[in-house]
Amino acid sequence: MTHLITAGQLAHEIEDVVVLDVRWALTTANTPAGRKDYDAGHVPGAFFVDLDTELASPAGDGGRHPLPDPAVVQTVLRRAGITEHSRVVVLDGKESYAAARAWWVLRWVGINDVRVLDGGYAAWLAAGLPVSTEEPADRHGDVEVRPGQLPTLDAAGAAALARDGLLLDARAPERYAGETEPIDPVAGHVPGAVNSPTAAWVTGDGTFRRDLAEHWATVTGGVDPGDGTVGVYCGSGVTAAHEMLALAELGVDTVLYPGSWSEWIRDAARPVATGHSPG
Repeated sequence: MTHLITAGQLAHEIEDVVVLDVRWALTTANTPAGRKDYDAGHVPGAFFVDLDTELASPAGDGGRHPLPDPAVVQTVLRRAGITEHSRVVVLDGKESYAAARAWWVLRWVGINDVRVLDGGYAAWLAAGLPVSTEEPADRHGDVEVRPGQLPTLDAAGAAALARDGLLLDARAPERYAGETEPIDPVAGHVPGAVNSPTAAWVTGDGTFRRDLAEHWATVTGGVDPGDGTVGVYCGSGVTAAHEMLALAELGVDTVLYPGSWSEWIRDAARPVATGHSPG
């Protein structure tokens, strides 16, 4: 079973699915850039979803993008007309970082049939498919969300998995190593975590690489991680979901540390490692 859908497949199924547009970028998180992009053109019938306010709670002790209020998610899904039987496709601009967060959150609240448009809106445009500037009206869905349908890690659980299992850090190598930290006030990584940059899982056109299994072998050093669950974190729980999506394509079970690095460092008692080895 794949969690991805191509632009051509989406065009063929467009009348039978609910499309959610989650265009967003970390560097523009505090501006309406994603909404502006949507207004300028989107997949016909797609509903815009704001990652910062509708797929996350306000920043605080839980990190920069804590898990969203389920009531807020329910309002969003009902606006898009989603019911318990809906098939949903989520997309962002290109690399599916934000779309993967939506994919994870929707499954966390009990929406089972969710796929991600591989290559995002860029792939839709590249395929020469039609676009719209019209925002669909409220469709008044009746879905009842059930948060907690996917497991999560807290800081203690992440530390234990880094020590006794496999915890992946999805950030760029220089952030993992503590060489630079452009966003959070402390640089470094969770001791024992293995760096696996999420950007390495996609190609130049934003689609997932076709040799996922071979790349996974390089991440693990060719060592089978066994039957244990793999934990994933990033800066704030967004791009980690992208890596989880890639691993889901391989049938690898993963669990998200939602607070990620931005939550880990809020307790000065938690250890911090630097350098390019797990520490």
